[in-house]
Amino acid sequence: MPGAAQHLAQGEQAVEISAAGTTIDVRQLIDHNRLSRYQRHIILISFAVVAMDGMDIALMGFIAPALKASWGITTQQLGSIISAALIGLATGAMVAGPLADRFGRRILIVSSVLFFGFWTLVSAFSHNPEQMILFRFLTGLGLGAAMPNVGTLVAEYSPRRKQALLISMVFCGFTFGAASGGFAASWLIPAYGWHAVLLMGGILPLLLTPLLILGLPESVRFMVSKKRPAAEIRHILTKILPTPLPQDCHFVVNDSAVRGSAPGVVLSSRYAFGSLMLWGSYFMGLFLVYLIGSWLPLLVKNTGMTVTQAALITAMYQAGGTVGSLFAGWLMDRMNADRALAIIYGLGAVATAAIGYVAAETQLLSTVAFASGFCLNGANTGMNALSAGYYPTHARATGSGWMHGIGRIGAILSAFAGAQMLALGWTITDVFTFLAIPALLTTLMLLAKSWFGYRPQHA
Repeated sequence: MPGAAQHLAQGEQAVEISAAGTTIDVRQLIDHNRLSRYQRHIILISFAVVAMDGMDIALMGFIAPALKASWGITTQQLGSIISAALIGLATGAMVAGPLADRFGRRILIVSSVLFFGFWTLVSAFSHNPEQMILFRFLTGLGLGAAMPNVGTLVAEYSPRRKQALLISMVFCGFTFGAASGGFAASWLIPAYGWHAVLLMGGILPLLLTPLLILGLPESVRFMVSKKRPAAEIRHILTKILPTPLPQDCHFVVNDSAVRGSAPGVVLSSRYAFGSLMLWGSYFMGLFLVYLIGSWLPLLVKNTGMTVTQAALITAMYQAGGTVGSLFAGWLMDRMNADRALAIIYGLGAVATAAIGYVAAETQLLSTVAFASGFCLNGANTGMNALSAGYYPTHARATGSGWMHGIGRIGAILSAFAGAQMLALGWTITDVFTFLAIPALLTTLMLLAKSWFGYRPQHA
């Protein structure tokens, strides 16, 4: 049908047939079809990667008391070991983003899982704190590279109408992996010692690697942006679509008029303000989540409660995060995503401040801690979907990776900030009243991004 156009997707032009052949917009094709079994397979295997990531990040916290007793090291040395992985996480995220935008999401994800699995395994054979610091830093490089690229891949296989929810579901794997590692550590350490926990943390990602090699595809949107052969792109799309594609396909992704290198796009005049607001928001978000998660048990115990009560309240805070992540993703798909997260962070500021004023009542404190975790952890998970939806395909991994890297600096600083607050003799009321301020700043930055930042049409 020379010169004619046929619209095979409702609402937007996804397929155009003309004298030049069949032109298919891959983004619109994914947006206007139902979620296929193959896409669910991608989401499931991505969940497994994030679960391995969460488990290996959390392992040092589980083995810290046993490691300290075994080696007779100081709290400062233990803090250096824990911080080494966080520094590696920040570095890995910053470096991996541009590499993924150049070489592909798949190879970075597979390589990072192999990398952090290997170095976690090697960490089990450390003989002194210096070796453990080095090995945990190297482990952190792989851990930091994995998560932003998983978020990018899932975003590029998700229909826009479900994108935030699907990414949030995948990132719930983090808390699932961390909790699973904790249960396993509670059994392994008394029976086999702390080495066994690190062995487990290394072996499981290494066992996952062959499954990733066989079952994890490259992003079709990335393949189109890099002008990969049409036959390779068609091969993947046939697993997604209910009907076969014509043989004379020409694939496109109508993302953005901004071209150039991925770092150049992220820092361009169009995206720079939004990038700064994303970085600041995630920095504050991780600062809050890591500080509260690390110091809440001690602060609660200092009010006169038992260790068991403190553990229960902290568990309620973490449990709230899992439920809140799903809610944040659901809400972001139904309204302006920036404003949705701004509202959640704002409510989180209120709930966080309230922790300091209800500390005498165990049940009430548990409820408020759950609400704080629901908002802060939930909104932090939503930030992964926000960054993935903000940048065009050829700069998406860089934008998400840099947000993760800068956010991790907030996590690193939280450890020092919490210790300083306690050293100054701050009460639980003082600490949590102060922590409401970063949550409010995050709300303001997201609102500023919504009002003054570029609004992409390519998510």
